Amino acid sequence: MNKQHTYEVGVVWKGNLGNGSSTYRGYTRDYDIACKGKPVLKGSADPGYLGDAARHNPEDMLLASLSACHMLWYLHLCTVNKVVVTAYEDQAEGVMELNPDGSGQFGRVTLRPRVTITAERDAETAERLHEKAHAMCFIARSVNFAVDHEPETVIAQTG
Repeated sequence: MNKQHTYEVGVVWKGNLGNGSSTYRGYTRDYDIACKGKPVLKGSADPGYLGDAARHNPEDMLLASLSACHMLWYLHLCTVNKVVVTAYEDQAEGVMELNPDGSGQFGRVTLRPRVTITAERDAETAERLHEKAHAMCFIARSVNFAVDHEPETVIAQTG
């Protein structure tokens, strides 16, 4: 039997303004996300769907999950392969396609990790490890759309 991990997340709607969801504009899309022992995340819908722009929306969190999972695997693989990373940042972008009936789905996500490493001789390995990180990422393996990578490797300046 394969090893399993179970995750639990509580989502509580906070948007009842007194009449529940009796009208489309009569409630907010605000909710709280609670994981035991962790700070509560404040969520809402995308502002295009009457959500609060100051709160995280599910689409933001999907991109963040893909980006963070890739980063964590990448850092692990760099450690195992003796590539020293001193900085990592990503500007992920997702394209959601809307259907005539109002439903939608992501068609593609592009991760753009910018990684700083200590030695120029490791640049080729550093680039190659993005493919392995993608193959290992739990979140990327769970979605049914393309997750592309446009990595940039920078060599840290010494002195």
